[in-house]
Amino acid sequence: MFHHRDLLDDLNKPLPLKDKMISAHRSVQNKFPFISRIAIALYDSGSNILKTYMDSSGGDKPLAHYQASLDNAPSLKEILAQGLPRVVNNLVTFENGTHEHTQRIGRSGYAASYTMPIFHGGEFVGFLFFNSHEAEVFTENVLSILDIYGHLIALMIVNELATLKVMNAALKTTSGITHFRDPETGSHLDRMSRYSRIIAEALADRYDLDDAYIEQVFMFSPLHDIGKIAIPDSILLKPGPLNAEERVVMNTHSQKGREMIDDIVMNFGFGNINHIDVLRNIAEFHHEAVNGSGYPAGKRNDEIPLEARIVAVADVFDALTSRRPYKEAWSNEKAFAMLQQLAGEKLDIDCVNALIENRQRVESIQQQFKEDIYG
Repeated sequence: MFHHRDLLDDLNKPLPLKDKMISAHRSVQNKFPFISRIAIALYDSGSNILKTYMDSSGGDKPLAHYQASLDNAPSLKEILAQGLPRVVNNLVTFENGTHEHTQRIGRSGYAASYTMPIFHGGEFVGFLFFNSHEAEVFTENVLSILDIYGHLIALMIVNELATLKVMNAALKTTSGITHFRDPETGSHLDRMSRYSRIIAEALADRYDLDDAYIEQVFMFSPLHDIGKIAIPDSILLKPGPLNAEERVVMNTHSQKGREMIDDIVMNFGFGNINHIDVLRNIAEFHHEAVNGSGYPAGKRNDEIPLEARIVAVADVFDALTSRRPYKEAWSNEKAFAMLQQLAGEKLDIDCVNALIENRQRVESIQQQFKEDIYG
């Protein structure tokens, strides 16, 4: 009576999304062993960027930590324009492609691909890719089955992203109240979150970071100062420097931010979200210093979670290069020089170097997310 084994039973379990995707891939391979890779790329509408997010291909990662403008991927842009999936049964068609992502896929030996656009509520979310090392395998019969798996995997992705979106909405609503009182602007958060992503991507190989972690750093970094909502106006909005007693109160915002996040995670049942500790650590530890002089715990070096070290550098750099009522914006040269002075004392050396070595991307972000009179 109970002889049948559900090949997708892992999808019922409280497993990380990555494990569920791998389980779904195994199920696909039971029927179509030639499917060697399933991958997801997400779309950032704010910058028109496609970025790798998750795959099930084990050690074979031709596009790990990769991002590109959708405008530089005309074949994918055409899929989006059509709103329909695309079958390429022989990737020799693209062997002369000039785009890096096409070349990487070709060098990895993939011979055929099936690409599905992912939409949620009419909004473009990203792409789902099925890749094969064999050519001419995506027949109509195969595609009719892969469509079912594709929509199943897409629903898992969308469900997780929707959960993250709800959690971020709850936190940003609270955070938004903070920013009505705090001089930091929305453009600051746009920039520093993307600086954080640059740093995380640059450190991915050294620290063995996956693309899902990088995406969470990007998504969660704007919430680093959420605890400021608990700081009195007399301190938060004080135009001059804080005295010793006021500084003690201001410094409590990191611990208060962690407490607020814990409450929201518990009240909304977000505890199973992958990398939820990344959010907690960013809020609580982004003011720690590698020499132990920071707060709230006086952590040193690697005791400070990497995501907090990343956000600290991104936040300091954007603060230095942004105009505020009490200061003019610094040049990038002057700000980079200050980061180098702080490296090894207040800030993590690897994180500082990762940002400085990607100056062209930094400048692109600064052009795209300029300050205006409304912030």
